[in-house]
Amino acid sequence: MDEVEDQLASLLPRLRRFAHGLARDAADADDLLQATAERILKSRGGWQPGTNFAAWGYRVMRNMWIDMARSRQRRDRGRAAEEEGLSVGIDGDAEAKVELGYLMRAMSQLPDEQREAVALVMIEELSYAEAAKVLEIPLGTLTSRIVRGRQALLAILED
Repeated sequence: MDEVEDQLASLLPRLRRFAHGLARDAADADDLLQATAERILKSRGGWQPGTNFAAWGYRVMRNMWIDMARSRQRRDRGRAAEEEGLSVGIDGDAEAKVELGYLMRAMSQLPDEQREAVALVMIEELSYAEAAKVLEIPLGTLTSRIVRGRQALLAILED
């Protein structure tokens, strides 16, 4: 295995969580993860050794997600299927799975920009600066998206 394959293998669990944060459907998240891994391996020359591989991987995934969403939008004009009971299979007790299910359903109600920001900072635990770089937005814009996203999540979860 070369360095890109090693880095990708260690990043896959984090990319999977990010995919579930972006997608509203578990199958879409798995498709996104696979497409991202393929793109990373195919374009391994795009990553410069010594730079942040995780940030590059998140950026590749985000761009893949945007491409997939645009394609789906063209294909399914007017259809917005959102499945209830989204659950990310995690180890742990039933209560943790239920709470994660609530959180993922609440996140699916956020606008895309807020959901991306919240997923990177709150779930993936990237710093604000790292997340802003991944999303290619100013730090202030990221901060406002996080604030609005957190407020919206709290309001949704309180209901």
